[in-house]
Amino acid sequence: MNVTSPTLRGLMNAQPAYFAPAGLGLLSVAQAVPQWIGVRQRFEQFHRNLALTELQYQDGVTKRADVVACLNRSYYGTSSPSDNSFLVGSWGKSTAIRPPRDVDLYFVLPTSVYHRLQSYQWNRQSAMLQEVKAALAMTYPDTDMSGDGQVVVVRFGSYAVEVVPAFLLQSGQYWICDTHNGGSYKQTDPWAEIRHIDAVDQGNGNNLRPLIRMLKAWQANCSVPIKSFQLELLAADFIAQSPWRFKDFFWFDWLIRDLFAYMYYRANFSVTVPGTSELISLGNAWQSRVETAYVRAAKACDYERDNHLLAAGEEWQKIFGQQVPRTV
Repeated sequence: MNVTSPTLRGLMNAQPAYFAPAGLGLLSVAQAVPQWIGVRQRFEQFHRNLALTELQYQDGVTKRADVVACLNRSYYGTSSPSDNSFLVGSWGKSTAIRPPRDVDLYFVLPTSVYHRLQSYQWNRQSAMLQEVKAALAMTYPDTDMSGDGQVVVVRFGSYAVEVVPAFLLQSGQYWICDTHNGGSYKQTDPWAEIRHIDAVDQGNGNNLRPLIRMLKAWQANCSVPIKSFQLELLAADFIAQSPWRFKDFFWFDWLIRDLFAYMYYRANFSVTVPGTSELISLGNAWQSRVETAYVRAAKACDYERDNHLLAAGEEWQKIFGQQVPRTV
């Protein structure tokens, strides 16, 4: 693909390119022919369209507070809506998008619960999830719930709240339960994951979070079989070496295009989880979808360069859905 050099694009961003009409020579009046006139406006609006509305945000905050208050009554004898808990996932990392997804949180159980469960002869982790589920059912007897793997899911109408019961370790990390294969505890460091996103975002022009939110829109629109936290780590790895990492939304067409190319070649590799250095295999089930996204993004970039705004918007919508503007 023939892509304008970064130097030339930078000059065009500062001052439009000028071309003399054919046959009039150097004495003719120059006419401005600006390029990429829709990129900044399109991606600024796209990012605004992804933000949770105030009502969506408050709804999630309220549901989290109600669930935490219920668990605090059962385990600590208080009604605090926040003590012994903290947000993780997209809410904890400030990468949530609309339409709303799950609200994920850790609830830190008393150490006495761990010692009590140690007397169990069978799957202690499954018992822990079922106990937390039963505590929640006292307040939400008619709400659909499930407890399996690492979480208890409380399915409200607008949001599901996913509760991860945890034990705080002396290291500042946490043990969470895994009910599979007879049950075990898994060591995690959610604060290190949050700090990692913070550091990479702040160190790269505050462009990481917008990029992650756009990737999540692609994930949802194209049913991409990859987990959100894997997308977050891939985007963080990519942006740290991108030549456009300090640029504004005027460069997001190229940033997105190049991210898809980067991801394509990361199939079957692993990402490292901050804090624990756990290696998570990425697999390749998503590779064909990222290849398609790259081809469409490259075409959209060409249309943006030539100011074919509608054609560019149609290509972007094939990737991200209707939240990215078709016209600007």
